[in-house]
Amino acid sequence: MAEKIINIAADFSRTPGGRYRTDGPASGEEFREAVLIPALQENQSIVIILDGTRGYPSSFLEEAFGGLVRRLNLSPAEFAQKIKIKSSSAFNIYVQDIQAYVNQTAHA
Repeated sequence: MAEKIINIAADFSRTPGGRYRTDGPASGEEFREAVLIPALQENQSIVIILDGTRGYPSSFLEEAFGGLVRRLNLSPAEFAQKIKIKSSSAFNIYVQDIQAYVNQTAHA
């Protein structure tokens, strides 16, 4: 099993949407269920590239990544071991947001 690279803009959507599928297209729930979980089942680790989108709603990030922690019962250390988030400096705030959602969810 190898490392898989997922570029959200190229592999999912340039315009990530809301939290749930019922909120419209390209939701955090859809990304988690259709992209993240299958990638983790098939690969030892994944690299998520945030660049190239028009931005990220907080609800998308919390549902995709906080939801992943809830769904798979991951600790922050396990999350960090399995998932690496990469971005340009312009998108670094999203990396910090994801880490906060992972930590908050794991300690809830």
